[in-house]
Amino acid sequence: MCRAGRGDPEYLTYNSDSKFVWSADIHSSASLTVSPDRAQHFTSDSVSLSCEGNSAEWGVMRSSPKGSYWLDCSTWGTMTGSTCNINTDRTSDAVYWCESESGEFSNAVNITVQDGDVILLSPARPVTEGHSVSLSCKLRNQTFDSIVFFYHNEKVTQSDSRWELNISAVSKSDEGFYKCQHSGRESAQSWMSVQGE
Repeated sequence: MCRAGRGDPEYLTYNSDSKFVWSADIHSSASLTVSPDRAQHFTSDSVSLSCEGNSAEWGVMRSSPKGSYWLDCSTWGTMTGSTCNINTDRTSDAVYWCESESGEFSNAVNITVQDGDVILLSPARPVTEGHSVSLSCKLRNQTFDSIVFFYHNEKVTQSDSRWELNISAVSKSDEGFYKCQHSGRESAQSWMSVQGE
């Protein structure tokens, strides 16, 4: 978070939104998996987060870009064993990770819940270089009846009747923000991370 002030002495200040920054070992002792495995979901979708690791006691944590506080699953979902079922009644954009009582951490994933008509289906976790990946545009209630646009870092990378963008061998240059658009309606953008083999 940053702060800007006015006057000398300062009499008026403004704070920016908080930005979550994750710094952790990519070979962490735990793993967080998302089901279904994608970064964006519609409101009313069923979404679960599961922790796997050596510890017997895992909790799923959440941090929202609008706040610097961390909350556990009991405040925004339902925890059963090591799995948290997210409450998707409302829109949200948050980072989730697993944390044990002994202080161990998992990877972190960003999950967006949208109440609009279009979402992008993209992997919630990093994609490995050389592997194939498919990004899809999904409509809540309708079928595709016109051109579908896919964007990579705000530039059109595919525009035709296909609702799927296929990358046969992912490289580091494919990393970045993706979104899709259909009939003037646009999904949120999601970051696709690419890691080495």
